[in-house]
Amino acid sequence: MRVEIWSDIACPWCYIGKARFEKGLDAFAHRDEVEVVHRSFELDPGRERGDTAPVVDMLAKKYGRTREEAQAMEEHVASNARSEGLEYRVEGRDHGNTFDIHRLLHLAKARGRQDELLTLAYRANFAEERSVFDPDVLLALAVEAGLDEQEACRVLADVSAYADDVRADEREAAELGANGVPFFVFDRRYGVSGGQPAELFTQALEQAWQGREAAPAGEDAAVCDADGACEVPAAADAAQPAS
Repeated sequence: MRVEIWSDIACPWCYIGKARFEKGLDAFAHRDEVEVVHRSFELDPGRERGDTAPVVDMLAKKYGRTREEAQAMEEHVASNARSEGLEYRVEGRDHGNTFDIHRLLHLAKARGRQDELLTLAYRANFAEERSVFDPDVLLALAVEAGLDEQEACRVLADVSAYADDVRADEREAAELGANGVPFFVFDRRYGVSGGQPAELFTQALEQAWQGREAAPAGEDAAVCDADGACEVPAAADAAQPAS
């Protein structure tokens, strides 16, 4: 069985959702027969490369809140991350365009190191004092993930490299009815939106495993906006047939 996960490094619920999904997968009896594929979804594709802003300031501007209120919003997400054993910095994080990160993740996929790079990028963005929007940091992460430094450098320097792969993932997400992330698709039969609890992911895996016949179209996924805020659906409604 294949599970495809549409996500963006800028989305904290994707960071949390990955950890929860992996816990749910660990509890699934057929976990060794599950292939996990990570797919691209940009939350802020219109932002210029190199244009970054502190996350808290971006939230305050986007929602018309004070900086203190925006920081409280981040603290709420941070508490969810920490409950999963994840480190999360509220201050000192940047928000920016993630296209180069997605292109590099496709290189990593081609070299069998996609999950390694994704894990490192999430940790750098949410837990460490390292900006994933800095090309030097991104190159260092690629090397840490086991990619060839010269090849990764060439990909980052050529904006067309793996660009079609990123766009193809995004078109496919739209065709499946995903207008936000994280979005999980189980064997192209069932979709789960948001950073759900681990036990719900186990339930969705079991449901997809048992229902091997094609299912009818379902509802749209919940949205994770450019700030990463997701409306997490109730457990009873989370596993929906994929379009």
